[in-house]
Amino acid sequence: MRNWFSEERGAGAIFVLVACALAAALAVQGTASTQLVLFSILQYFATIAPVALGLGLTMVAREFDLSVGGVMSLSGCIAVTIGAGDPIAGAAAGIVAGLAIGLLQGLTITGLGLSSISVSLGTLMTTAGLAYIVTGNLTVSLGRPDLSAAINEPILVIFSWRSLFAVGCIVIAGLVFRWTRIGVDLVATGSERVAARTAGVKTGPMVAAVFTVSSGLAAASGVLLSYGLSVASPSGLTDVLVPAISAAIIGGVSLAGGRGSPVGIAFGALVLCLLNAGLNALGVSPTAQQVILSAVLFAVAISSAPRFYQLLDR
Repeated sequence: MRNWFSEERGAGAIFVLVACALAAALAVQGTASTQLVLFSILQYFATIAPVALGLGLTMVAREFDLSVGGVMSLSGCIAVTIGAGDPIAGAAAGIVAGLAIGLLQGLTITGLGLSSISVSLGTLMTTAGLAYIVTGNLTVSLGRPDLSAAINEPILVIFSWRSLFAVGCIVIAGLVFRWTRIGVDLVATGSERVAARTAGVKTGPMVAAVFTVSSGLAAASGVLLSYGLSVASPSGLTDVLVPAISAAIIGGVSLAGGRGSPVGIAFGALVLCLLNAGLNALGVSPTAQQVILSAVLFAVAISSAPRFYQLLDR
C-alpha cells in the first residue's frame, strides 16, 4: 500500500500548512498555555479519531455508516444511565449495544443487498430516538466526579486515558491493516467487489465486520466522553458525523471506496484538530471556522482529483 502522503500530496501540504499556522498561534503563548492547548487538541482527537476510524473503514469498503452519531449518543446515554450504580456495567452495556447495532446493520446490508446509506440513515434516526427514550428526554448525570477526573487526568502532560485509547485504536488498526490480509481484503472489497469474491475474499462477512467495528468504536468513544463529562444528553453527541467524515476525507479515504488506511485517517483527524485549535487560538468565530473547514475539504477534493496534477504539469 502506498504511503498516504504520496497518495494525497495536496492533503499532506494542507497538513503542513495547518501545523505551521498552529505553531505560529502558539508561539505567542507561554509554555503552560502551550501544554494546555496540546492537551485540548488531543482531547478533541480522542472524540473524533475513533469515530472517524470506524467510519473511514466503511468508506474504504465502499460503504457508508451514517449512524455513528446516533450510536455514539445512545451508547453514552446507556452507559451513564446504568453506570450511576455500576460504571463497569454501564460501560459494557453501552459498548455491547454499539457492537450489536453495527453487526445488525452489516448483516442487513449484506443479507438483503440494501444500500448502506439508507440502512445507516434509518439506524441514525432510530438510535437518536432511543437515546431520548433511555434518558426520558433529560440530561442524565453520572454522579461520579472522581471517575470523570480520572478519565481526564493528564498523563505525560498532554495525554489522558481518552486520548491514549484513541491512539491505541489507531495503532492496533494500523498494525492489522499492515501485517494481515484484512487490509488487503478490505481494499479489494471496496475496489472491485465481484473480482474480490472471485479471488476468494469473503466480502459479505468483511462488510458486516467493518460495520461492527465502526459502531463499536463510536460506542466506546461515546461512553468515554460521557463518563469524562459525567453527564449524557440524547442530543449531545449527534453532531460528530460531519467532523468524522471530514477527517476521513482529509486523511485520504476515497468516497469511491478502495483507498485509505488507519494511519491516513489518524492524520486527517489530527489535521482537523490542529485546524480547530489554531483557529480558536486566533479568535476566529465558529461560523468562519465552518467556512474555512469547507474550503480545506474543497482543496483536498481538488488536489486528489486524477486530472489535477496533469493540468499543473502542462
